[in-house]
Amino acid sequence: MQGYAVGQAVANAPASGSVPSGAAPVYAAPGSPSLPASAAQSNIGYAGFWLRLVAAIIDGIVISIPLMPVFFLVFIDMFRHAQDFQGRQDPAGILTIIGPKIGLILFVTAIASWLYWALCESSAWQATLGKKALGIIVTDLEGRRISFGRASGRFWAGRGAGSIPYLGGTYFLVDCICVGFTEKKQAIHDMIASCLVLRKL
Repeated sequence: MQGYAVGQAVANAPASGSVPSGAAPVYAAPGSPSLPASAAQSNIGYAGFWLRLVAAIIDGIVISIPLMPVFFLVFIDMFRHAQDFQGRQDPAGILTIIGPKIGLILFVTAIASWLYWALCESSAWQATLGKKALGIIVTDLEGRRISFGRASGRFWAGRGAGSIPYLGGTYFLVDCICVGFTEKKQAIHDMIASCLVLRKL
């Protein structure tokens, strides 16, 4: 398994807390009761708010690159039909023209974002490009690699829920702020998916 494996620390643990031979290495979370003491004392810590924010900004830039051609084509199509707006005083009539196009943009963005975050965080990297650049990984509560299903649940409980009109933005703000106040620096979506976000100290 790639990342910040602490297999050596586990291997050097006392016999009473040793890991069976051949077992996959795990990632040590500070204070994790399920890990040997030597692993829990390795140079792995919880990733804080600002580190995760920078990683999210990098990921936002990364995901926007392949989406830009889609946005460009949709907006070009809207511009070509600009004459349809002329003389229309009914907002509902205008919405029937631009609504499907806006819906297409939102749908493509949601699906692309979901696949990007879920596939990357459930991969051997255990991280998106932004997280990997900053030395951050996503694990379960015992420091192990998460499945695609759990990574998907984590995404939809966080960024996915944050895209809901009206209330989504407020929820996502509170979700992110929780990182700075919870014991293990977990956001709400981390707690829902039973995940940890760890970094190399």
